[in-house]
Amino acid sequence: MTYTPSTFSFTSSVKTLISAAAVSFVIATPAIATPQTLHKTIEVDNLDIFYREAGPVDAPTIVLLHGFPTSSHMYRDLIPKLAEDYHVIAPDYPGFGNSSMPSVDSFDYSFDTLAKVTDKFLEKVGAEKYSLYLMDYGAPVGFRIATKHPERVEGLIIQNGNAYDEGLRDFWEPIKTYWKDKNAANAKVLSDSLLTIGATKWQYTNGTRNAEVISPDNWVVDQAKLDRPGNKAIQLELFYSYGSNPALYPEWQKYFRTHQPPTLLVWGKGDYIFPEEGAHPYKRDLKNIDFHILDTGHFALEEDGDVIATHIEKFMKRNHP
Repeated sequence: MTYTPSTFSFTSSVKTLISAAAVSFVIATPAIATPQTLHKTIEVDNLDIFYREAGPVDAPTIVLLHGFPTSSHMYRDLIPKLAEDYHVIAPDYPGFGNSSMPSVDSFDYSFDTLAKVTDKFLEKVGAEKYSLYLMDYGAPVGFRIATKHPERVEGLIIQNGNAYDEGLRDFWEPIKTYWKDKNAANAKVLSDSLLTIGATKWQYTNGTRNAEVISPDNWVVDQAKLDRPGNKAIQLELFYSYGSNPALYPEWQKYFRTHQPPTLLVWGKGDYIFPEEGAHPYKRDLKNIDFHILDTGHFALEEDGDVIATHIEKFMKRNHP
């Protein structure tokens, strides 16, 4: 086939028009940006409290309270999934993550104190009403806040966080021994069994469907914080202070029955620390409860983060239409 100059000119014009249209289409269709997580620090009672924040500040607020031995790092993937529609705040307690870590000689490491600092933190960042995500240590911290300020709590999201005697099984026996006798020998048992890299890895992988999907960054990051000089002493103080929590279970259960906060429960059934037996009693006291037992372990977000995020979205839309 022979191309004449006029044919070539026509073909070139078509190509030019197609290219221009393509450029126009690209310009007219911007990519949807993922909400950015901000990493902030605020002073509370002369402590630097680090926190992650994302989402529109005028949207319903979700406060994410972390467990042991981690920090707000455990919520790094969940935050952007929720931040499209919600204002999300995740602080690090004193002695954890990137918050201040005063020595045990200069600071009272107890759950009462962690709750007081977290409560003051929420007031300082302007969180007047919120739903609480409670995991592990987050439960005794959050339930103290909820019983003090029931009018501020719009809902509970409970993930492997205990409030019943049924949830303290075999794992807790050496810790209960420490509650009864806080001596060096019992402290060494806990330090050697719970504050090592092997124990930290076990918390993330035990009870999971497939341990290979759990990133080792989790236990490497957490253990680096545990291995800071003085931090193991802090964790031993909190192991001892955990003994103050079972005595408060009746008060927390009364709060459930009296105030009936809308509740989502998502619980990894393979959790040896807080076994499934601790999940079911919530149904005795809470009438508006969305109850889900998941086939995973203690840090359920690592394996079922998408599932949990979907449950949270549905739960929040029902309670914040």
